Amino acid sequence: MSVPKKEEIKQEVFDLYDDYAHSRLSRRDFMQKLSLYAVGGLTVPTLMSFLMPDYMGAVQIESGDPRITEKYIDYPSPKGGGTIKALLCMPKDNTKKLGGIVVVHENRGLNPHIADVGRRAALAGFISIAPDALSPLGGYPGNDDEGREMQSKRDRNEMLEDFIAAAAYLNSDKYCNGKVGVVGFCFGGWISNMMAARVPALAAAVPFYGGQAPAEEVPNIKAPLQLHYAELDTRVNEGWPAYEEALKANKKEYTMYMYPQANHGFHNDTTPRYDKEAAELAWKRTVDFFKDKLS
Repeated sequence: MSVPKKEEIKQEVFDLYDDYAHSRLSRRDFMQKLSLYAVGGLTVPTLMSFLMPDYMGAVQIESGDPRITEKYIDYPSPKGGGTIKALLCMPKDNTKKLGGIVVVHENRGLNPHIADVGRRAALAGFISIAPDALSPLGGYPGNDDEGREMQSKRDRNEMLEDFIAAAAYLNSDKYCNGKVGVVGFCFGGWISNMMAARVPALAAAVPFYGGQAPAEEVPNIKAPLQLHYAELDTRVNEGWPAYEEALKANKKEYTMYMYPQANHGFHNDTTPRYDKEAAELAWKRTVDFFKDKLS
């Protein structure tokens, strides 16, 4: 089986995957359209395998890393019913109060990549909480396709309340210094923008390629924003000009970074959309921003 290289894949293939990953294409239609690009020895199964997340060996900080204390906790879901399970992490043997970070997953639940990001935040010197919005439905099912289908059954505004509740939980932790920020990716980027608009006490928000808050809610934003966008992510980027106009009109503190030739999902190192240079720079900027705003 021929293994494609990222540079050999046409941008249209990544755009197709983006449509599939955001449920704008059924699996059947995705595979049918993908077949148009199965040329030169590449098969549809090969392309599918290339595009799908690969969590084996891609996790940077494994569960059980001796530098981190981690545990799963539960807290009530305000609107979704039942409880939300979340991964809580902090530096090993920590005895002082730290800035808190809510880590918000994409549109498929708390998968291994987002749990990894939660541990990265702890390794950077914060206490982090990474909730699984699929908890009321049984939790992340072990693969992203099923996770995405499950998440589509939940109301996104109810999930927003679950993440707002996570910020309150984190703020009440004895190791949190009372300053809580949020970082989120894709769906989590939208959650991050919305939490900035809905949580007056939020200390910082870092949305990665996420949908923007409505213009009418921008006046409510108190937290400084650091926004990360991918140049090739035209779908999400369409909302940025109006959002920026509203942020400027309301004199909000924000910094936006656009990453050249990067795709939606460029921070996720388990898929071929990953852009190492952009991801590492964006994460450094994120950590530096949180160190400034949450200390």
